[in-house]
Amino acid sequence: MSKYALISVSDKSGVVKFAEGLINLGYKIISTGGTARALQESGLEVTPVSEMTGFPEILEGRLKTLHPKIHGGILAKGTDEHMKQLADLGIEAIDLVVVNLYPFRRTVAKQGVTLDEAIENIDIGGPTMLRAAAKNYERVTVIVNPKRYDEVLDELGKEDEISLETRKKLALETFTHTASYDMAISSYLGKVIEDEEFPTHWFLEGEKIQGLRYGENPHQKAAFYGLPGTKEGTIARAKQLQGKELSYNNIVDVESAWAIANEFAKPAAVIIKHTNPCGAAIDNDIHTAYARAYDSDSISAYGGIVGLNREVERGTAREMCKTFLEAVIAPSFSKEALEILSQKKNVRLLAMGNKSNEAKEYWVEPVSGGFLVQERDDMQVAIQDVKVATKKEPNKEQLDELLFAWKIAKHVKSNAIVVTKNRKILGVGAGQMNRVGAAKIALEQAGDEIRGAVLASDAFFPFSDTVEAAAKAGIKAIIQPGGSIRDEDVITKADEYGLAMVFTGKRHFKH
Repeated sequence: MSKYALISVSDKSGVVKFAEGLINLGYKIISTGGTARALQESGLEVTPVSEMTGFPEILEGRLKTLHPKIHGGILAKGTDEHMKQLADLGIEAIDLVVVNLYPFRRTVAKQGVTLDEAIENIDIGGPTMLRAAAKNYERVTVIVNPKRYDEVLDELGKEDEISLETRKKLALETFTHTASYDMAISSYLGKVIEDEEFPTHWFLEGEKIQGLRYGENPHQKAAFYGLPGTKEGTIARAKQLQGKELSYNNIVDVESAWAIANEFAKPAAVIIKHTNPCGAAIDNDIHTAYARAYDSDSISAYGGIVGLNREVERGTAREMCKTFLEAVIAPSFSKEALEILSQKKNVRLLAMGNKSNEAKEYWVEPVSGGFLVQERDDMQVAIQDVKVATKKEPNKEQLDELLFAWKIAKHVKSNAIVVTKNRKILGVGAGQMNRVGAAKIALEQAGDEIRGAVLASDAFFPFSDTVEAAAKAGIKAIIQPGGSIRDEDVITKADEYGLAMVFTGKRHFKH
């Protein structure tokens, strides 16, 4: 009795070789449209679906495979009763279904795509065949991923059939694929038809990148997932060049390190401890930037996560080898840097490639029974955006310093206060229950270098006490959002001490 394989694919990579392999193993090939032409042009014998069904492809190819002679052949169990029904109706049993779908995600990702274009790339027959074949995995083998071709041919060549265990795995992969496909369609149409940034239903899909030894703590199980279609320049697509497997906490920290480093156009270095920067600096070269970032708080830098926005070269690598670091994340590493850092074989080195320029990114925060979704905080403030609130105006150098401090404060847990000087962190007050408490920590940490430094606050000052503490410590300029009902009191206090203070009109809470 002949074995039949139905092949209808949008992604034709490897399909000719695969079909040829099936024919050599005794399979007859059924196919449609472009796939049939590609196979025939390669000299392979193919039976068109229209010949099997006795019905032509119609409606500009919208209807090809939705026919009892196709779906009966796929859905029939291997029982005597089902096989007899197929024989009585002149339907051939289909043993192998190879389908991948119209590229919907790729289509809607194109600039200027229309709704009509998107609709025409919604596959109907493909998902139906896949779901039918996956449902009937006890008899039918279904393949949606071209990467499976070789292993299927190998197993058929050795055993003359596909094992039940393999068919189950392929069926699961298929249902996952069709679910992902439908989620992509719903997500796109939800935004277009409902005309909402946040439609009625929000789907979150992840592909497992790796299992983790544990989560934040050893008693918590955890795994790392990547979003479909994620591009270079994201943590999910980072290439680990060296070191131990990343932990849950490592991944959270490298995200923070990479985000802060990429706030700056100039060479920038940041050192992270528990998602907060303990050191950061920008300079004319990455070596100097790293050395100054380390100098921000050399005690806390021990066991830290380093983020850089330039390639790690020899000098920076040598500097890094002087202390214990958990991980280093950067666009790339020179050959010499890798040789030097190989002396610290446990330090994790992550090469990011170019910074991702995805159009829109969202932040998802789980809560019991649901989750919150928001746009990523990508808001930038330039010199022309700030408003001078005090009698004393900051000079150009102070304004540049204030904007540097503001960019750092954006990534510090609220309540957040950041003190900087010469584009280097001097002190950080992170995650405190009141703002003056955060300021006291940052001011004390700044120490003897504080004279002439600037201070950034992620939110407005509810009272003037923080301004007074800053002035007494030696701060010369402050950047904050403004908007407090006591702004006048705060401004008066700044004027009393001769401080320059600017308002951004925007806050940067980070919970």
